[in-house]
Amino acid sequence: MYMKKVFYFASSLAISALLLINSSCRREGQTTTAVSINNGSASHNNGQNCMTCHRSGGQASGDGWFVVGGSVFMPDKISYNPNGKILLYPGPNGTGNVVATIEVDGKGNFYTTDAIDFGNGLYPAVIGSNGTIKYMGQVTRTGACNGCHGVSTDKLWAN
Repeated sequence: MYMKKVFYFASSLAISALLLINSSCRREGQTTTAVSINNGSASHNNGQNCMTCHRSGGQASGDGWFVVGGSVFMPDKISYNPNGKILLYPGPNGTGNVVATIEVDGKGNFYTTDAIDFGNGLYPAVIGSNGTIKYMGQVTRTGACNGCHGVSTDKLWAN
């Protein structure tokens, strides 16, 4: 009987630890997971700053608090560029091990609620739908890509 109680206690403790570890990877209070995928169609508002609504207290906070979000356009900067990828590197021009990969959906938008440590900053790369890679030359410490792209800098685009 004593061994059975010890087993249940140890099992409960292990499950509690796993839940604590898993929840610590998310922002405090966030309960929704949202990650863009190639060919996905759930996104909207191309070119707008996703973090305006997809944040704690934002109008779309029930759809998840985005850690990274933005839009990729074709070279004409009007048509969206679907089904590419965003890669985040610790060094410029794709140097170092990829920190995160985010797929661009079928509408040209990308987003994730997954925890990403920007630390001292990351260097994004965009892989367009035809496989062409463009590197961002400056370090970024935020995932609000459309907060600058299309506002104070050129829209994010790739071939």
